[in-house]
Amino acid sequence: MRLLKALAATSDGMTLSELALVVGLPVSTTHRLLTTLESERFVRLDPAEGHWQIGVEAFRVGNAFARIRDLAAIARPHLRRLMEETGETANLYLAVDGEAVCMAQVECRQTMRAIARPGGRVPMHASGVGKAILAGLEPEEVQSVLRRHGLPRLTERTIDTPRRLEAALAEIRSRGWALDDEENALGLRCVAAAILDEHGRPQAAVSVSGPSVRLPDERLAELAAAVRRTARELTRAIGGVEPDRAAPES
Repeated sequence: MRLLKALAATSDGMTLSELALVVGLPVSTTHRLLTTLESERFVRLDPAEGHWQIGVEAFRVGNAFARIRDLAAIARPHLRRLMEETGETANLYLAVDGEAVCMAQVECRQTMRAIARPGGRVPMHASGVGKAILAGLEPEEVQSVLRRHGLPRLTERTIDTPRRLEAALAEIRSRGWALDDEENALGLRCVAAAILDEHGRPQAAVSVSGPSVRLPDERLAELAAAVRRTARELTRAIGGVEPDRAAPES
């Protein structure tokens, strides 16, 4: 990482000996690390000048952060409209390393409200946003998440077996939205829908959340319609591709 930071700080690149001096490593060790980074295209060697430079893969990874940053900025006015329309807290979560990470939130004006700080994480299997994302992944990708994080039981309502999760994801794919029915915290409910990237894959999810007493079954269709509409708007805003067949609104 120090090698990458050193190379990023210069526009013309650096020689092997210069890099070794900056990062405080032996020349042989520095060369071995650079060779590994080069094989993955994180750095490149300019043979004419003998300078090591940042590679295309480093740009791709860095650009992923730019997309995340831009998504949060793009989403904020949509989240505010969603909060105003539903009267409940609106949230944006991003899929990171098999978990859902809060990127932005617009709190409702109610005294009782669900609050998640930016950077806070929730498990995929026990959250509306997580299940909305999982429903759009390939089966082997879902299995990879389960192998890494398991299905810990957080409340008496948490989905804690692969069979139950598979059935829940099938239902989400059919209707187009996900429900956290007090699965992450007792007394809280959440309605969510996925935001898709340019390949039609779930990149993030938007949701409304609040106390169960304000999100009864009678309101779910109304809330789901608003959340799905916001998810479609954000999918279009980031250049994403919507599914060929949209599920019914309710």
